[in-house]
Amino acid sequence: MSESRWHFDVLPLDEYNNTLLGNAHPSDWVNPTPQPIYNLVVLGAGTAGLITAAGAAGLGAKVALVERHLMGGDCLNVGCVPSKALIRPSRLAAEMRWADRFGLSPAAPTPGDFPKVMERLRRIRAEISHHDSAKRYRDELGVDVFIGEARFSGPDTVEVGGQQLRFKKAVITTGARAVHPREEGLAETGFRTTETVFNLTELPERLIVIGGGPIGCELAQAFRRLGSEVSIVQHGRFLPKEDPDASALLARVFEREGIRVLLDAKVKRAQKAGSRKQVIVEHDGREETLEGDEILIGAGRTPNVEGLNLEAVGVAYDPRKGITVDDNLRTTNPRIFAAGDCCMAWKFTHAADAAARIVIQNALFKGHAKRSALNMPWCTYTDPEVAHVGLYEADAQQQGIATDTFKVDMSAIDRAQTDGETEGFIKVMVRKGTDKILGATIVSTHAGEMISEMTTAMAAKAGLKILAGVIHPYPTQAEAIKRVAGAYSRTRLTPLVKKLFAKWMAWQRKM
Repeated sequence: MSESRWHFDVLPLDEYNNTLLGNAHPSDWVNPTPQPIYNLVVLGAGTAGLITAAGAAGLGAKVALVERHLMGGDCLNVGCVPSKALIRPSRLAAEMRWADRFGLSPAAPTPGDFPKVMERLRRIRAEISHHDSAKRYRDELGVDVFIGEARFSGPDTVEVGGQQLRFKKAVITTGARAVHPREEGLAETGFRTTETVFNLTELPERLIVIGGGPIGCELAQAFRRLGSEVSIVQHGRFLPKEDPDASALLARVFEREGIRVLLDAKVKRAQKAGSRKQVIVEHDGREETLEGDEILIGAGRTPNVEGLNLEAVGVAYDPRKGITVDDNLRTTNPRIFAAGDCCMAWKFTHAADAAARIVIQNALFKGHAKRSALNMPWCTYTDPEVAHVGLYEADAQQQGIATDTFKVDMSAIDRAQTDGETEGFIKVMVRKGTDKILGATIVSTHAGEMISEMTTAMAAKAGLKILAGVIHPYPTQAEAIKRVAGAYSRTRLTPLVKKLFAKWMAWQRKM
């Protein structure tokens, strides 16, 4: 096996990971001879870069796509695809363990099941990797794919592998990487991030998760359900950007499932203790030592902006926040755009996809598509899931917007009761005195599927009055949306309206 493949920390090197590497970073790849000039040079082949390159090439543009690491970026290799391939069997394991709730005989996974779960994960990732492969983009989509380090070398050139690529416009889509914390002893003790956790082939008996954001919460629950003893350490509350009611509910669920939850805690240092790893935490005014086989860091992501020689082309950036862009995703150099995790606070695959489409319009057609016009939903894939779109109540208060909020618990929904999935709620915030939807949070087993109806309503400027008239199949959990819209409709029945309606009904009875 070539040394270059080991650089990518894709392990074990079985048939599935070899297929992945063959698609995402083929060892025998030969970069093409550059075109005299490209309409678009795209730096980075994650979601934003792939969508930009494919969309522009499909419109007839000459496109070069440069990737130094793995085609497909985080989503394919260390993000959405492998994490959801792990979460699904963990959810099934929980259903099996709690089967007696449905009148069935329960069963629990064994540590011997974990290698098969991870093998399935690697197989699915390898199968999907064809869609993002270097060969597909070259042979089917007509994109010139260059594998290697890229840096701006002049006002209209990018250098890669000793070759110069001239461009009319360029797009930076270099993504982000996992944050590596600097607490004392962590580096020496050793830890995993999403970039290495999916290499595991044996279930850790004890797992310490540092970070209670989306990544930390998703993986903490998944490993617990597959059989690990899990402790999760968060400096503050879970999902700190989400609705406080959602965060509190998730903390209760985690504790009920046997996850050791340490909120408002701070990691002081880490150390080795024989074959085990220890994390010393300050919690409730005292120090406590957590012991585990593995430490998983879920402390967020930082943008990839180094090594691009951005200063030479006048592209402003902040090492923590990423590349500076305006509402049209143009950088401080009018010929260069950026999209995705390297420049946006929304670090989601679907956000990168939407940003890429903005860039295509604005870079190739001098359009004026705006990031601020997007209604961006997102979801954390715990169980229950936590999904949101629009403003939070705290946002509205800061902006001085008066609001009304309507909330329905999932326990009031018939289908949630029959499914045994009553944990959660839907909360919709409207501008006070109107039905205009400003934001919505859904906490339920299927929140990620349900939030799209709220996003569609906001994009179409359809308020709760419209949703109240939409027929939802019965029984479905999405009926909760109709219920919350109905809660708004009932507020329109003022005392005067109720009095007049009562008189009308009385008159009808006399007829």
